[in-house]
Amino acid sequence: MNLARLDLNLVVALRALLEERNVTRAGHRVGLSQPAMSAALARLRRHFDDDLLARVGGHYELTALGQVLLDRTSTAYDVLERLFASQATFDPAQENREFTLVASDYAVSVFGTALARHLHEEAPGIRLRFTQTPSTVVEDTATLLSTVDGLLMPHGVISDFPATDLYDDRWVFLVSDDHPDVGGRLTRQDLAELPWVTYQRTYDAPAVRQLGMLGVEPHVEVSVDSFQLLPLLVAGTRRIALVQARLARLLAPIAPVRVMEPPYEAVPLREALWWHPVHTHDAAHIWLRETAAAVGAHLPRPPHGPQVNGTA
Repeated sequence: MNLARLDLNLVVALRALLEERNVTRAGHRVGLSQPAMSAALARLRRHFDDDLLARVGGHYELTALGQVLLDRTSTAYDVLERLFASQATFDPAQENREFTLVASDYAVSVFGTALARHLHEEAPGIRLRFTQTPSTVVEDTATLLSTVDGLLMPHGVISDFPATDLYDDRWVFLVSDDHPDVGGRLTRQDLAELPWVTYQRTYDAPAVRQLGMLGVEPHVEVSVDSFQLLPLLVAGTRRIALVQARLARLLAPIAPVRVMEPPYEAVPLREALWWHPVHTHDAAHIWLRETAAAVGAHLPRPPHGPQVNGTA
């Protein structure tokens, strides 16, 4: 297809038509008259050789192709909007804008708070918006990155997108202070036999994938979308949880749990900021990535070995 022959204004019209499913409302949304929007719909129908909107009774519904195009058009619109918002220069002390980062509560707690403090002091007009990492991040990475400014995610979960390394961490286990079956150390048999509480999908973590190679399959009893809830779901139970050492230190006051070393050489965790290639040469994003890397480099080192009194 020759993109040079396409009118990119039709992307705006297509998105409005598919979302509003009404020519008049779509026209009002994008500032076009009803005849102009009808003309745009006619052009789109010729291009796709499909009605896109089909009248059913007194209203319009999307055709099968229209339904397929609904999500794709939204993604394309977001990419185009970010592409044409790119800047040649960026002055953080003078700019007024918002960056949206997708992150787990772990990444926000350990890194996002430090980044927010830095921006508060150095770039008062810059706003940060953190959104929760979806469980479909591995399958829909490209779509997700096309709609935000970046994704905080360790290496080993996603790939094939540009990334800036931020900081290192290590994995530890949490067990209840009064766990009846765990003494001074965990064993591989404990990992195989005890119930687990995990963050979202356990198998996405390289440290857990290692266990499969060791012949250990975690028995997941509870799964939750928050790392910070893990201590509460471990305390007073026979469950165990895999958590990052930096976060375990921050969670110390939350619940009576112990931090235990893994009974295997767990692969270390390296957190990174991932972004869509459309942002690579944008001055604002270059500044964001360089700032994030500098903040990550100044984080305290993760704790090593058992904590004081064996608690988190």
